[in-house]
Amino acid sequence: MAGPWLVAGLGNPGERYATTRHNAGVMVVHWLADRLGVRLKKVRLLPVDAAETGTDGSSLLLVRATTFMNVSGPPISSFARKRHVPVDRVVAVHDEIDLAFGALRIKRGGSTAGHHGLDSMVEAFRTPDFYRVRLGVGRPPGRRDPVDFLLSPFTKREREVVEVMIEDAADAVVSLATDGLESTQSRFNRPGP
Repeated sequence: MAGPWLVAGLGNPGERYATTRHNAGVMVVHWLADRLGVRLKKVRLLPVDAAETGTDGSSLLLVRATTFMNVSGPPISSFARKRHVPVDRVVAVHDEIDLAFGALRIKRGGSTAGHHGLDSMVEAFRTPDFYRVRLGVGRPPGRRDPVDFLLSPFTKREREVVEVMIEDAADAVVSLATDGLESTQSRFNRPGP
């Protein structure tokens, strides 16, 4: 059996950020952990929480850095090295302001579009060639500051769409590990509700 896949949910630590748009990636990792019956636990000597699990014959390492998102690359890449996971089996799950709210896109490599969590990962892994599961959170309305928008929680009205998006993103992660990129893209890429 091939080695495990590392699934990194990008986000910020602590209760204050738990339900914010910027933590959509972490929400997916927690959703997968719940569904697969595991709990993320602190990893010795590294600022990450992780859980090992498997599904459909694929082994998954679910990970979230306990640092702020903008510096989450080094702990995630250190954990990948420690567990001998090559970059072509790494999946970053993250919010994407340039995608319409509720959209989902799966890709490998490419630009980070100024996403600081991805910038940190590209720097730490020394390559952009990992997979990304991108969750559309949309652009802020009017002149609202994008940072302020990303660090605010999803509204009650958005929650239903968010739940579907998180669940589909979790399924897309499993699909990537078991069926590969093209099949996953054709099943899960979508423009939004």
